[in-house]
Amino acid sequence: MNFLQALILAAIEGITEYLPISSTGHMILASSFMGIASDRFVKFFTVAIQLGAILSVVVLYFKRFFRSLDFYFKLVVAFIPSAVFGVLFSDAIDALLESPLGVAISLLVGGIILLFVDKWFTKTFIEDSDEIDYLTAFKIGFFQCLAMVPGVSRSGATIVGGMSQRLSRKTAAEFSFFLAVPTMFAATAKKAYDLYKDGFVLTDEQIKILAIGNVVAFVVAMLAIKFFIDFLTKYGFRVFGWYRIIVGGAILVLLLMGYKLQVV
Repeated sequence: MNFLQALILAAIEGITEYLPISSTGHMILASSFMGIASDRFVKFFTVAIQLGAILSVVVLYFKRFFRSLDFYFKLVVAFIPSAVFGVLFSDAIDALLESPLGVAISLLVGGIILLFVDKWFTKTFIEDSDEIDYLTAFKIGFFQCLAMVPGVSRSGATIVGGMSQRLSRKTAAEFSFFLAVPTMFAATAKKAYDLYKDGFVLTDEQIKILAIGNVVAFVVAMLAIKFFIDFLTKYGFRVFGWYRIIVGGAILVLLLMGYKLQVV
């Protein structure tokens, strides 16, 4: 993977991580079209650039992250289900990550769901994340577990989960962003630990690629979050549903045509 390919993947990560369109599906298409070999560094890179995306949330919602300890406790409670499921089913998750077909199907199913979400959840009672109680946070955390299936979209699952608990679209989206911070940090830390345990050492060039990738992911994610909140508040999920269906269909067509797609 060269610098240009790294920049493209980082930009894709920044755009897709917080939109309900699945970063995994887009990584499959982009890496396959660019002919990027899926080695250990590439797999680590696609996870590690999430740190840049995490920082964008902290910067955009800086005041929110330093308002109260209660905020952090709720995030921990919401994070618990995915942490437990991640430990218990790590091998099964790794197996799913090797299936582009599974990603395509998840994209299609998720897209169909997003076409109807706005009609399913019309009554909202929670207009601010401060109003979310611990039980609600815990329930939303279980929806995040669905995102362990590649192609589901972590943000999509948690936003829909929040709306099912009567959060407004804006509040559900923002809580999804907040919950991404401990979740993505934990995923990156685990991947880094696995590499360290196996004796993998990054080269100077790889460190530079990681640094630049995180900067790009940070800037692009900030723009994507601002766009998404405004668009979601005004127009809802339907556009994202159709988009997911198109991307999932594209992956299926490529697979049927004999293209060997790989999950980075």
